[in-house]
Amino acid sequence: MTRGAATRLPASCFGWRARRREVSPAARTGAAVLAAAALAAAGPLAATEFRSTAEAATVLYDAPSTKAKPLFVLSRETPLEIIVPVEGWSKVRDAGGTIGWVEKKALADKRTLVVRVPLAEIRASPDDKAPLVFQAEHSVLLEMAETASSAAATASPGWVKVRHRDGQSGYVRIAQVFGL
Repeated sequence: MTRGAATRLPASCFGWRARRREVSPAARTGAAVLAAAALAAAGPLAATEFRSTAEAATVLYDAPSTKAKPLFVLSRETPLEIIVPVEGWSKVRDAGGTIGWVEKKALADKRTLVVRVPLAEIRASPDDKAPLVFQAEHSVLLEMAETASSAAATASPGWVKVRHRDGQSGYVRIAQVFGL
């Protein structure tokens, strides 16, 4: 045999034999009922968590370590989706879909949104026919002016109240922003 070549060994070499086992319909039904009960007990799925960067320059790494490869430097108040929190680090996704790691201490509780469409319309009330307050171009940061844990938890379904840093505020369609 040549070095590095793959060889298939018979199952008997591992002390077991491959057997096909029939499962009764009652056992399958029982397993399905248990799985459904476990899902019901778990409650509703957790809402997606978003945070914003707190520091003027936050490094996005390819692994949860300051010794990992730096991918980007994010500016203050950049909204990030928290994918997985792990011991002082958070695996995050930005508005462009880039996934990386940031230190938890670099994240703020303040919630910001970033415009993801070419031109978002911010209206006086949560209605397409309401007067236009201002328009925000792609990548403009907006501060959330209402407390909402998720898109479904806003006061006006499909809309979120926002404030621009120059003081203007109004309602924007959730589909036009990232961060909620």
